[in-house]
Amino acid sequence: MTRPYAPGYRIPPDLLLKAYASGVFPMAESAADPEVFWVRPETRGIIPFDGFHVPKSLAKTMRKTPFEVTFDYDFEATIDGCAERRAERRSTWINAPIREAYVELHRRGHCHSVEAWRDGHLVGGLYGVRLGRAFFGESMFSRERDASKVCLVRLVEHLRARGFALLDTQFTTEHLKRFGAVDVPRARYEKMLAEALKGEAYF
Repeated sequence: MTRPYAPGYRIPPDLLLKAYASGVFPMAESAADPEVFWVRPETRGIIPFDGFHVPKSLAKTMRKTPFEVTFDYDFEATIDGCAERRAERRSTWINAPIREAYVELHRRGHCHSVEAWRDGHLVGGLYGVRLGRAFFGESMFSRERDASKVCLVRLVEHLRARGFALLDTQFTTEHLKRFGAVDVPRARYEKMLAEALKGEAYF
């Protein structure tokens, strides 16, 4: 379910954090659209930590360690990578107000990135929001095969090690289902979110 377009061209960071705590997140129709709308889905995508699965082909790739993986090394380059147009994705929902808001959340310690590098070049990554013991995955990108997938695996390992309780993917896709992503009804999700917001985990 979506709420009406928000007036103005800026998302206050405090409002953004309150939205996540309520199970709501912003999107835009396109990068060129200066407005955002707020989304509260009837079903929510999550990756249960105890149900996370690494496909065999990816596990084989990871044993070769083709990428150097970092955390929060270059957040702005990562969100820009997620926003760029590619042959398989000619449009993006990351517009200027969304970019500005998440960069500010990163400066405040509430938004984080995982990056994959090869020979000093950023070839993939993902970013998301941390609140309490919940991590809300926002977007990912690859410039080389499997780069974003490797970042996802490293993210899950990272969150598990630091006591996170919820990994939110907003929606499920066939790609994410290969890793164990499932849909949960809104009421169940909001109970899971409330529990995850108790206490604090540090990225």
